[in-house]
Amino acid sequence: MLLVEDDAGIRTAVRLMLEDEGYDVVEAATGEDGIARFRAGGADLAMVDLLLPGLGGLDVVRALRSASALPILVVTAQADSHDVVAGLEAGADDYVTKPFVPKELAARVRAHLRRMQREATAPARTTMRVRDLEIAPGAGEVRRNGRLLTLTKTEFRLLCELAEHAGQVISRDQLLERVWGWEYVGDGRLVDTHLYRLRAKIEDDPANPTTLVTVRGLGYKLQP
Repeated sequence: MLLVEDDAGIRTAVRLMLEDEGYDVVEAATGEDGIARFRAGGADLAMVDLLLPGLGGLDVVRALRSASALPILVVTAQADSHDVVAGLEAGADDYVTKPFVPKELAARVRAHLRRMQREATAPARTTMRVRDLEIAPGAGEVRRNGRLLTLTKTEFRLLCELAEHAGQVISRDQLLERVWGWEYVGDGRLVDTHLYRLRAKIEDDPANPTTLVTVRGLGYKLQP
């Protein structure tokens, strides 16, 4: 596991907490060092502070995502919407805020690693077509009217989950469990933020969606 954090005290505390959970942790104090350590030895998960000296956290996330599908958690000082959206759009799967709640952080790490294991052993899914979308899970591609879309890894997983149940309402909690692998009620903002970005890519008018719609009080559905 790769931990990129410039604050030595926080870095040590997180490392000790994760080691207590049985994980091996490689530390890096700068973005440049984090990328170098990843290239040297890889990682099954990365935690990246967004406020790093020199190379910024968003650039580190982009570099890691371009090289690997590993789960990436960004670390923010507060759940500021701009920082969260920027981190997720750069390719992160999740975010955590300082100060950490050890049990919550450990649960999120376990959930992401379990999800990766499930995806590695899951049978290949067939191509799905919903309205003007053609979704190819095996190739990791989505086309709209024949044009290839650029989605983040999590946006793609969300769209696949909704497409497999096209016409059915899926709640935020169900999406958290199925896409992020959480087995508890998590942060619904993760779902809302990713769906907001997804709508901007698959809808003609994201403010008035006709494909990915909200069912008030219940959740979301992909209209067949």
